Amino acid sequence: MSGIDHGREPCPHRIFDDIGGAFAMGAVGGGAVNLFKGVYNSPRGRRFPAGFDAIRREAPKIGGSFAVWGGLFSAFDCTLVALRHKEDPWNPILSGALTGGVLQVRYGFSSAARSAAFGGLLLGLIEGVSIMLNRMTAPLPEQSVSLDTLSEKSTSGSKVENVSDIKPGGSQPASTDTTSRPETGDVWGSAFGAFRQQKGRANAK
Repeated sequence: MSGIDHGREPCPHRIFDDIGGAFAMGAVGGGAVNLFKGVYNSPRGRRFPAGFDAIRREAPKIGGSFAVWGGLFSAFDCTLVALRHKEDPWNPILSGALTGGVLQVRYGFSSAARSAAFGGLLLGLIEGVSIMLNRMTAPLPEQSVSLDTLSEKSTSGSKVENVSDIKPGGSQPASTDTTSRPETGDVWGSAFGAFRQQKGRANAK
């Protein structure tokens, strides 16, 4: 099962789409965090102005960092799609590893390797959770029964009913009308009732 979101923009348009989305995510999230920090660390009377000033200073920086990460990730993703000619969960995992390594390469090879491993692991966890949620929320396939199967079942059922209705010693089916042949209790009840009626008439005379 593929963990790719098929509703995304095709390459290379998804690069610009992801840059804008990442910038908005970083700016909003970073702005909220810095607003809380500015309000919490400022004295009374200056809390909200200090919080808004922290948003003005820090939110664009955080949004820019997110935009760089998202742009590199999408660029590597589109490159892997063009090289491998398919989209599967391995593309975002490798893209996350490459992005983390490139952003930390200026600090040395060991730092780039650790960042690449962390980026690949993070994207692997995200893809695994996405695949698991897709499997859990996917609707069950409907059991389709063909009309031929239904007709065969109905025909076989009617044949069994007809066979069960035939008497062992003859070819005529047994009557299922209960009104023409009363049960044993009804016969004895009507006989004793008629006898009581005749006895009552004799006593009356």
